[in-house]
Amino acid sequence: RAAPAPPARPQVSGRAVPAAAPSGPERGQPLSAAVAELPVLDASGRRVPFGALFRERRAVVVFVRHFLCYICKEYVEDLAKIPKSVLQEADITLIVIGQSSYHHIEPFCKLTGYSHEIYVDPEREIYKKLGMKRGEGIASSGKSPHIKSNILSGSIRSLCRAVTGPLFDFQGDPAQQGGTLILGPGNNIHFIHRDRNRLDHKPINSVLQLVGIQHVDFTSRPSIIHV
Repeated sequence: RAAPAPPARPQVSGRAVPAAAPSGPERGQPLSAAVAELPVLDASGRRVPFGALFRERRAVVVFVRHFLCYICKEYVEDLAKIPKSVLQEADITLIVIGQSSYHHIEPFCKLTGYSHEIYVDPEREIYKKLGMKRGEGIASSGKSPHIKSNILSGSIRSLCRAVTGPLFDFQGDPAQQGGTLILGPGNNIHFIHRDRNRLDHKPINSVLQLVGIQHVDFTSRPSIIHV
């Protein structure tokens, strides 16, 4: 009997489709010096090398989509509930990075109550080098514990913020997705998660657990149990 034929592979223009190569660094790989030297801007427009943010100690770095995104707003509102004393005890820096003009940082912090470190990467250079996705993936991400609004009410509030703000813009590229990393000290990457879509952000408690903070109750006042 003839041997069975090998399984068919998808073809494009007569050639097999190669597996998608991962883009950006991965966990266990050091962050390249070129990426560490790229600048972020603080609320006053001062340029700071990205690598300086976690040179001396570990940092949880959250890249958000854009500051008008209601999902990002509600996620950052929960990040704001993490007490600074808990982060200091664990020797962890919490950092949010957006991709708008630095002029939008202060209003966004007032809106969300966020008082930890925050910067922007207006040209999205670091987003690109880290392999952050652009576009909306179709993968199901389940229900986020941090998002309280439905898509209609959240989108309406985002639009209202856009038209009533001093500048009518999206405060960043709406197609850009974010992600979460644990970095430092130095250019060490301990964890990296790239969001596949706007709801694919990593639950905050699962990230905090990786840095030794066991649980924060985001449904009411913060309640912390240490490892």
